[in-house]
Amino acid sequence: MTCVEITVTNDTGLHTRPGNELVKMVKSFEGSTIELEKGDKKVAGNSLLKIMSLAVKKGDMIKVHISGGEEAAIGEKLVAFFATLKD
Repeated sequence: MTCVEITVTNDTGLHTRPGNELVKMVKSFEGSTIELEKGDKKVAGNSLLKIMSLAVKKGDMIKVHISGGEEAAIGEKLVAFFATLKD
């Protein structure tokens, strides 16, 4: 299992539109399990409703847990996703 810590830097955080893009990306990583953690809550990365329940906003630090498949490569793609996250 790989864990990547990411600080959300875009002004609007992780709302519905980018959350949906994230879910699509996560679902494309067949054979891998991705979970997002904020504080004491950990949710499945393939569920928009569960991601929205984290209420991720600018400045929040989240942990992304990746297991199965090419964990390092997936971690890099997810870091890049959050680094380029716009509205």
